[in-house]
Amino acid sequence: MKRLDERGYQIICIAGSVCGIIAIGLLLVVLIQNDTLALEIVMPSALVFVFVLVLGGVFYPQEIRANAIRRVLHAASHLSETLQGGINYQNAATICKIMLKYTDADAVVVTNTKFVLGYEGADMALCPPGTPIYTNATKSVLQSGKTAIFKQIAVRAQNGEYIIPASILGPLRVRDKTIGVVKFYYRNPHKANRPQFELVKGLSKLLSIQLSAGELERQAELTAKAEVKALQAQINPHFLFNTINTIAALTRTDPMRARELLREFASFYRQTLENSEALIAIAKELEQTKRYLGFEHARFGADRIIEHEYVEAGCEEILVPAFIIQPIVENAVRHAMRDDRPLHIDIHVTTEGDDVLISVTDDGLGMDEDDAARLVAHAQGTTVSSGDKGTGIALYNVRERIEHIFGAESGIEIMSRPDEGTSVTIRLANAAS
Repeated sequence: MKRLDERGYQIICIAGSVCGIIAIGLLLVVLIQNDTLALEIVMPSALVFVFVLVLGGVFYPQEIRANAIRRVLHAASHLSETLQGGINYQNAATICKIMLKYTDADAVVVTNTKFVLGYEGADMALCPPGTPIYTNATKSVLQSGKTAIFKQIAVRAQNGEYIIPASILGPLRVRDKTIGVVKFYYRNPHKANRPQFELVKGLSKLLSIQLSAGELERQAELTAKAEVKALQAQINPHFLFNTINTIAALTRTDPMRARELLREFASFYRQTLENSEALIAIAKELEQTKRYLGFEHARFGADRIIEHEYVEAGCEEILVPAFIIQPIVENAVRHAMRDDRPLHIDIHVTTEGDDVLISVTDDGLGMDEDDAARLVAHAQGTTVSSGDKGTGIALYNVRERIEHIFGAESGIEIMSRPDEGTSVTIRLANAAS
């Protein structure tokens, strides 16, 4: 069964009103002539028409709201993908075209705080994209941040001034700041009515919510990129100094080995810079980790650091953020090595359901419960002390990036015992699905 729209309810109310007035008029005429006939015939008819009028008055406002909500929800499904990059000159016309379908307006315009970004509908030549904002109506909504109806708006045209009979303007707001306006123009001023006002109000709020969500996502991405840069900056100084010194020493004792290390060193830093913002295969991340260990072998000796890997079949090509295994291995080399025996580092990559687990375990110096608790606090971003700043930044950045990409169920678990070693496990939620 097809639902009645606003026009249908308006027809019912008007028909009920007209028939009610006619019936009451007949009732008065007949009362004068014949009381009995009026009570038996005319009175019931009048009551029926009045009943229809009352029903229309009760349900019409509810139908206005319901119909506006339905249109906003339909528009939301079409606008979500278009708005992922915010509103700009490239997508504004598409946004206007989508919204025009769900209103009775003759044209839809989207602006930022200075210029028209998009226009769709009648009289497009009035406000082409790039036109500066100059009408008091638009400036008023930018200032107030509230939806409003305006009548008789004067706009500039090539052949003089052009009057827009009616318009409804809604604000676009992000973080409690108005960043633009969506404008609906009507040639028939009667169309700029209450249902259209509620619809425009809903559409402007919908656009604002989706723009806010997109802004939050962009900020999160920028934060993640900044954290990678901070991690690179933290690791570069000491590692760069030690590796260059090692290569310089080898140029006198083993020139061929020095030349090989120099090529590997260039490859290591090129990969670090190129992949800092990308997802790479686990196999490639492990390759970068082995490259790092090659420099430490040259510095300390191949027998001082012994590394083993186990990668479950099918996990090699799973995509992960770059730079998440190597920093943890570097922490083990920096903080867990003993003076009297080799350091063993085991890297395991396995699955647990749809999750991927990456564990880095060493048999080094280990930590007591208090130190382990502080390291967990560093990873969670609760606190970073001056003594463990490097370790804290490394673990914090790894956790932040994996949670941003794989969700809050991802994280880092740290287990350690003095004189036995430390195990750091990274959980990537649903990475194997």
